[in-house]
Amino acid sequence: MRQDILMLFAGELRRILERSAIDDHKLEEIRLRVGKPLLCRIAGVELPILDRGKGVVVSVEQMKETFSYISQYSYYAFAEEISRGYLTVPGGHRVGIGGKVIWEEGRCKGIRYISFLNIRIAHQVKGCGEKVIPLLYRNGRVRHTLIVSPPGAGKTTLMRDLIRLISEGNACGGGVNVSVVDERSELAACYQGVPQHDLGPRCDVLDGCEKATGIMMMIRSMNPQVVAVDEIGGKADIEAIGEAARSGCTILATVHGSSLEEIRRKPYLGEVVREGLFERYLFLSGEKHPGEIVNCVDADGDRVY
Repeated sequence: MRQDILMLFAGELRRILERSAIDDHKLEEIRLRVGKPLLCRIAGVELPILDRGKGVVVSVEQMKETFSYISQYSYYAFAEEISRGYLTVPGGHRVGIGGKVIWEEGRCKGIRYISFLNIRIAHQVKGCGEKVIPLLYRNGRVRHTLIVSPPGAGKTTLMRDLIRLISEGNACGGGVNVSVVDERSELAACYQGVPQHDLGPRCDVLDGCEKATGIMMMIRSMNPQVVAVDEIGGKADIEAIGEAARSGCTILATVHGSSLEEIRRKPYLGEVVREGLFERYLFLSGEKHPGEIVNCVDADGDRVY
């Protein structure tokens, strides 16, 4: 197993994982629950982690030791991230957290008695956007594009590579400034402000900032040609996207869905879809591999791929 994954664990759990024969190229997540089996998900299949032929049950001490190790023995240094329910760690891996919520003044201020961890393994698939990139350009300029897929089909993986290609430049156009508003810390996976994924040399990131505010901040301060956001949907998101488009920025975004008809019916988003803001819609299935494109249509719904 890769060292950047092993380094998230301490003590006996690390030694167990070192002895395992897990294919980390296909590893998607490792789940720890106090008093429950240690599980992993590999290529969409959930499996127990075995040690010398026996299932491993996570103890309270193993959970405490692992979380202390992940948080570098300083809960308060990561208190803000913990209050959002996750930590981003070196390598871009994301650790989801469950336990007793500390609720003050109408918001989560932290989590104590942490008894559940979901370590989602980061995989950057460079090159997965190369077949798609020509569909996004017209006369050297990126078109407003919306990537649509069910959960887990690879839209964030594809989005990440498209950002890299647009930022670097490619056969369809030169590199341009891309501003990423990474509310859930998944596109760039910043650790202490530094992206753990390669988004290209002309990419700027606002990490952990809600999308509507972040979009306007980037427009005012970073002079982007492209604004990229993951999983849009709310009224404020759509209003900010419209403002960005009116200011001359190209929008690259993702949304959960399975068809153009479905997203046309979504509140708020449906309005800009019907108005023709997006020039390209990429539909993914993820059945064969993450980011697999099954359809691309234009603003009128006519198939172009």
